Amino acid sequence: PPSLCPQLASAGTFRVVKEPLAFLRVLEWLFAIFAFATCGGYSGGLRLSVDCANKSESDLNIDIAFAYPFRLHQVNFDAPTCEGKRREKLSLIGDFSSSAEFFVTIAVFAFLYSLAATVVYIFFQNKYRENNRGPLIDFIVTVVFSFLWLVGSSAWAKGLSDVKIATDPDEVLLLMSACKQQSNKCLPVRSPVMSSLNTSVVFGFLNFILWAGNIWFVFKETGWHSSGQRHPPDTMEKQSSSYNQGGYNQDSYGPAGGYNQPGSYGQVGDYGQPQSYGQSGPTSFANQI
Repeated sequence: PPSLCPQLASAGTFRVVKEPLAFLRVLEWLFAIFAFATCGGYSGGLRLSVDCANKSESDLNIDIAFAYPFRLHQVNFDAPTCEGKRREKLSLIGDFSSSAEFFVTIAVFAFLYSLAATVVYIFFQNKYRENNRGPLIDFIVTVVFSFLWLVGSSAWAKGLSDVKIATDPDEVLLLMSACKQQSNKCLPVRSPVMSSLNTSVVFGFLNFILWAGNIWFVFKETGWHSSGQRHPPDTMEKQSSSYNQGGYNQDSYGPAGGYNQPGSYGQVGDYGQPQSYGQSGPTSFANQI
């Protein structure tokens, strides 16, 4: 209903999205989409040409298609043998599904967590900071995802390199028996386009950078950061108060002792009034006369 939108807008503190913590979560959400879309949605192929000495046995358009999750050993294709009408059934080499699926799985879970965390930041900020449990969980999950992105992206980068080798038309031509004969001509017609897969690796490492950079901003929300900054001032306050309560700043020597009253030495005894000797002598002598 229309009245629900203002309520949500008033309930949610959307200004939080402008802060680094939530802003990076939004970027992580977007980059996770790009990562699993460019990898998980890939499909490609290559085309080969085998020109036999006997032209009637040639096949100039051998199409080989493959896609995510890159179980290439299950990709089959037929190729002429250039020995009559007989054809051989071949398959590509390699299974690179583990690294690809691991990468996509990380991207999907990172997408879900980033979305959930952003919603919590906006609409449940008080619950998030309650008992400091939310920031601590957020910090641990952020560290784990940073590590997973690094491992997953590195593994997928190596897997992609192997996929490129296994689907190289020149390498696939070596699998055909007809191409081992000098009288036959085997040529690559079209190579697979790997640009989207290259992009997925780039987004994988960008996600690692985002998550690793966000560790600091999540750490600032935890009690570990705040307690680490509160202790030094508290210690200084305690030390200063102890000095203020001691005898050093109470001027105990002033009112109690005589050190701060130098006038006492000049007012006591005849030593401070040397002229008394000159006045008492003549007076007593005049009285006797």
